This record gives sequence, C-alpha cells and structure tokens, in this order.
Amino acid sequence: MSEQPIIDSGLEHVLSLAEETRFAPNGIVSRTLLRTPSSRLVLFGFAAGQELTEHTSTQHAVIQILSGECEFSLAGKPHALIAGDLLYMPPNLPHAVKATQQFSMLLTFSKPEPKCALGALPTVG
Repeated sequence: MSEQPIIDSGLEHVLSLAEETRFAPNGIVSRTLLRTPSSRLVLFGFAAGQELTEHTSTQHAVIQILSGECEFSLAGKPHALIAGDLLYMPPNLPHAVKATQQFSMLLTFSKPEPKCALGALPTVG
C-alpha cells in the first residue's frame, strides 16, 4: 500500500518544508507530499552516513538540496551537493546518494511524455 500524500492534489496547500522534514537516527525518512497522475513530490531526511545504493528510475527527477550536504553519484561520477543546489536526472540514469552529513532533499518525479508508436500516427489525406 502506498503512503497517503500530505497534500490533496485537488486543493491548494501551503506547508513548511523545514517543519515537515523528519530525521531518524541512523536512518532515512521519506514522506510523499503530493501525488498526481504525472508527478510525485517526496521529502527526504537522511542521517549522516546513510546512503541509497546505485539504482535507476524510469522518470525524470529533480532534486533540491534543502539542508546539509551529500554526494550524488551520476553514472559513476561523484558530485558534492550542498543546501541550495539543484540536480536534474533524466530517466534511466544510474545514480546513488550518500549523506556526508545530515541532509534533506525534495525529490520531484515526472513521467516522460508518451512516445507515439510507429503506425499510431493519424493518416492525413
């Protein structure tokens, strides 16, 4: 069962990311803030030293570092990120993240536009 988002996508909502961020000793806390048919916003709090091993996503991803510092590995290349940095990852890019100190981030997923299948285009004439 998926987590119930904090924000109802049918209603306007203002929230404080700092107040909504949760941290756990020696852990990673994720909270889904918003889910729509084409996107999802997830707020993460990482304890120092925590990491997500290399993986991929089929969606576009934008990551905003809200507090602290981390290292993002994109296709094996490390990038040191600090609060205020923004990272974009196209679909299917191998990536990993490690908290070099306690940090928080906002992850925005968006589904790629559907590609037209050959033969699915309307005939003109």
